[in-house]
Amino acid sequence: MTKIKNIPSSKITPEHIYNDRRNFIKNFGLILSTTALSTFTSKTFAALNALPSYTQSKDTDKDRLSSFKDITTYNNYYEFGTSKSDPHEYATKLKVDPWSITIEGAVNKSLTTDIDELVRQIPLEERIYRLRCVEGWSMVIPWVGIPLNSLLKKVSLTGNAKFVEFVSLKRPSEMIGQKDDMLDWPYTEGLRLDEAMHPLTILAVGLYGKVLPKQNGAPIRLVVPWKYGFKSIKAITKIRLVEKMPISTWMKANPKEYGFYANVNPEVDHPRWSQLTERRIGESVLSPRLKTQMFNGYQKEVAHLYQGMDLNKNF
Repeated sequence: MTKIKNIPSSKITPEHIYNDRRNFIKNFGLILSTTALSTFTSKTFAALNALPSYTQSKDTDKDRLSSFKDITTYNNYYEFGTSKSDPHEYATKLKVDPWSITIEGAVNKSLTTDIDELVRQIPLEERIYRLRCVEGWSMVIPWVGIPLNSLLKKVSLTGNAKFVEFVSLKRPSEMIGQKDDMLDWPYTEGLRLDEAMHPLTILAVGLYGKVLPKQNGAPIRLVVPWKYGFKSIKAITKIRLVEKMPISTWMKANPKEYGFYANVNPEVDHPRWSQLTERRIGESVLSPRLKTQMFNGYQKEVAHLYQGMDLNKNF
């Protein structure tokens, strides 16, 4: 295992919710009733891509949606390289069909399910989140996803289930960034069980009413809107229920800079830059920077999860 320090964690981080999903669920329900969902076949991809991107004309609070081009060409996804243009350039080689996820660990019965089975059994919904990167840039993205708590409720947890560990794909033949040992592959992340069960936490399978692009984490990724983006692990293959706190990839690489919780907190500076402000992707460098909000604007929804904790130490 190679451990390094002072690697700038970059990935996406989510936030700003909007619950207008009736049109999407109605449209997607029609597709589910008429389309044979067999492990995200090309037929299914075509059906998803045919969904109207009605969300592109909507605002969430005062946040205007980022452009589809911006959010699909400017990404942190180290499995394909450290440049923000690398995922868009190299992720096309990734094979995502077929794809399955295994749920194991502190459960009474392990489960392996195909993506199509997941989609059939658990209703999809759409949420608009403002995602913030640790380096000070943010995006506003309409995600299509599955509430993680809906999936976990289908698995009988034991009393030892205290945390949820997520494991990504390891396939260096297609994920060329994994040929470099700068991180300990496969990418792993974790949440406390109560964080995982929170209704804002979703497993995203699409954005803008379309199937999730490979460079954004296809076919399924985590989205945790009140945390910095590196918590939102992409290309998930395993979900483990565990008793002890998982040591995630960036914690292994640089524990002084990247902690387990990674809650958006403007009062705690990254060792190499301030967290007080952010710039929205696509805006001019001359535009005024935005003030970063505690928990990325979700303080009312999630602050109770951290009562009594010192968020300066538990960063």
